[in-house]
Amino acid sequence: MASLTNEQRAAFDRDGYLIVPDLFDPARDLDPVIAEYETVLDRLAKNLHEAGEITSTYADLPFSSRLTTIYQESGRAHAQYFDFALPQGGVTHQTPFWTGPAVFSLLRHEGLLDAVESLIGGEIYSNPVQHVRLKPPERLVPKTATGSAQVIATPWHQDNGVVTADADATDIVTVWFPLTEATVENGCLVVVPGSHRGDLLDHCPAHGGLRVPDQLFHPEEGIPMPLKPGAAIFMHRRTLHSSLPNESDHVRWSFDLRYNPIGQPTGRAIMPGFIARSREEPANELRDAEVWTDLWREARRAMAEGELPRFNRWDANALVCA
Repeated sequence: MASLTNEQRAAFDRDGYLIVPDLFDPARDLDPVIAEYETVLDRLAKNLHEAGEITSTYADLPFSSRLTTIYQESGRAHAQYFDFALPQGGVTHQTPFWTGPAVFSLLRHEGLLDAVESLIGGEIYSNPVQHVRLKPPERLVPKTATGSAQVIATPWHQDNGVVTADADATDIVTVWFPLTEATVENGCLVVVPGSHRGDLLDHCPAHGGLRVPDQLFHPEEGIPMPLKPGAAIFMHRRTLHSSLPNESDHVRWSFDLRYNPIGQPTGRAIMPGFIARSREEPANELRDAEVWTDLWREARRAMAEGELPRFNRWDANALVCA
C-alpha cells in the first residue's frame, strides 16, 4: 500500500500540493509506457514518410531526437497523435489519439490509486481531463505548427478553471509526473503554495491555453518543482501552477492525470472517464484497455458528428483580460 501518511495529507491540505518522491518504480512502471510510445512514434514516422512529409523515418535516432526532427521537418507538432484525450475542437472521425494498454495500466496503478484514495476516498473515477506532454525544446518547434499549444510553456492556471462550471464542487485531484527527468531547464512545473485556499480566479483565453492574469495573484511566489522519474506531484484543483519553457536540448515528457470521487461531474461531460477503483463495488472497475479505447472512439464519433458543447466559461473580451 502506498497510502499517504497523516503528515503528507496535512502538507497537501496546507500547501495545495504534495510531492511523493517514489510513487513509481521507473523500470517496472514507466519503461513499458516509454516502449509503447516508441511504437506510436514508429507509426507516425512511417505515415509521414509514406505521405512524403519527411524524407526519412529516422529510425536510428533516440526517441527525443527523433520526435524533434520529425516535428521540424514536417513543420507540425503532432502532439494529438500521442495524447489519450481528444482536443476541444476540430474533431473528425480520423482525429488520432493513443489509449494503449501500458498507458491504461499506469492510470490504474495500485500505488497511485492508494495515494489518491488517501485524499478523496476509495470510490475513484478516472477523470477524462488527462494528457501526455511531449514537450520538445521550444527553439526547435515550428512556430506555426499545428498542435503547438501542447508543447510550449503552460500559462498560469488552476485546474478548476479549465473544466466546466458544473465541476466546481468536484473534488478533483491532479497527479503530474515525469517519464523523463523534469528540470528547471527543460520546463518543470511551477506551483504557488497555499494558492488553493483562495477562490477560483478569472482565466483568460490565451495561446497555449487559459491563463490567470498576473494582477490577480503573486506569480513571484511560484516555486519550481523539478522531479525525477518515479516521483509525482499531487495538486488541489485550485492550486495555481504553470510550467517553464523547455530551454534544453531534449524532450520533457510527462503525464497529467486527474481523479475525482465517483458520481461527481468531471467537467468534460462529452468525454469518457471510468471507475478506476471502487471499494464498495469492485466489480464496476474498468479493467480492460480495449473497452477504454472503445469509449474514446465513441466520444470521437459523437464529437465529429454532433454539436460541441462549450468547454469553458471564460470570455477573452473580459476587462481583466485586456
